[in-house]
Amino acid sequence: MQKLKIYLVDDHKLFREGLKLLLSTQDFVHHIYEASNGREFIESLSLVDCDVVLMDIEMPEMNGIEATREALRLHPDLKIIVLSMYGDEQYYYKMIDAGAKGFMLKNTGIENVITAIKKVAAGENFFSEELLFSILNNMRDSNKTETESSDSEISEREMEILYHVCKGKSNQEIADELFISKRTVDKHRANLLSKTGCRNTAALVMYAIKNKIIEIND
Repeated sequence: MQKLKIYLVDDHKLFREGLKLLLSTQDFVHHIYEASNGREFIESLSLVDCDVVLMDIEMPEMNGIEATREALRLHPDLKIIVLSMYGDEQYYYKMIDAGAKGFMLKNTGIENVITAIKKVAAGENFFSEELLFSILNNMRDSNKTETESSDSEISEREMEILYHVCKGKSNQEIADELFISKRTVDKHRANLLSKTGCRNTAALVMYAIKNKIIEIND
């Protein structure tokens, strides 16, 4: 893959420096930029050219939600991955609505960070399994029973596709797993987006979890 320019946006300097040190050893990384908050990131965005942004949620001056919205208004093709802590679940839907393409917990391993960057840079979405479990547990604890809309129109095959989407697989990987064509998977995925009213794959994953259509088991 082509070498990537990555932007780290986080108000914890030690975390940024540690992540920068780890990523700088990867042969697919061309350059790494840093910002301590969303405002600093936005103000410098016109001066740098980056491919993937690793964005914290809670930061002073401008948080990750506002920064993501503004960054994508200025650069619609920018790929943004959320770096979150346990307990940030209340912000996930806002980050998806803002346009984030991937989510990771800050305690994840560097291997997951590398996988997320590569997948999102290639146009895919990425959800760490730890984060999916965190969301599921949070919703179970909240005893939420109602759903936003009926899933009765979702076919058995679409449910199967949705399960693999929630596991972070690409359309080609799903096609290989189910022994069907990629074009068929593309069609089912488009139908799922239409039936659920979701704008993108990230929103579709959250919809599936929130409405308890899919459960990611340990």
